[in-house]
Amino acid sequence: MEERLQTVLAPYKGKRDMLIPILQQVQAALGYLPDDAMAEIARTTGLPESRVYAVASFYAQFRFTPRGKHTIMVCRGTACHVRGAEKILEETERTLGIVEGETTKDLEYTLETVACIGCCALAPCIMIDEDVEAKLTPKMVSEIITGRNTA
Repeated sequence: MEERLQTVLAPYKGKRDMLIPILQQVQAALGYLPDDAMAEIARTTGLPESRVYAVASFYAQFRFTPRGKHTIMVCRGTACHVRGAEKILEETERTLGIVEGETTKDLEYTLETVACIGCCALAPCIMIDEDVEAKLTPKMVSEIITGRNTA
């Protein structure tokens, strides 16, 4: 990690006005913004570490924890809500052993909710990476996730 970080930061020594592009590039290289990377960004730019954290925490695009290999997005749009999205989310959380916004300890799954995935006629639905799982019941959710883990 240290070598990748130094490669990204080398052109930015003392460039305080480039903080957002630096954060974006470090996250792209490492997958998230770990504490040691944040400290190194502060040293490289000459900015206080508190300022680096303030900027990174302001923008939703930046993450301070690693993401899973797979992302599960539970739709909370109107059609999904009416057809049981809350139960789908609860079952997804139970099956994975995490809550919305978390990543499993094995870094296999990150669980998110989204306002709409655009599959209203298929409600309730989730997306696992690029795959839509439609017309779900809570039982189907656990079978889908369990099935992916054994495949």
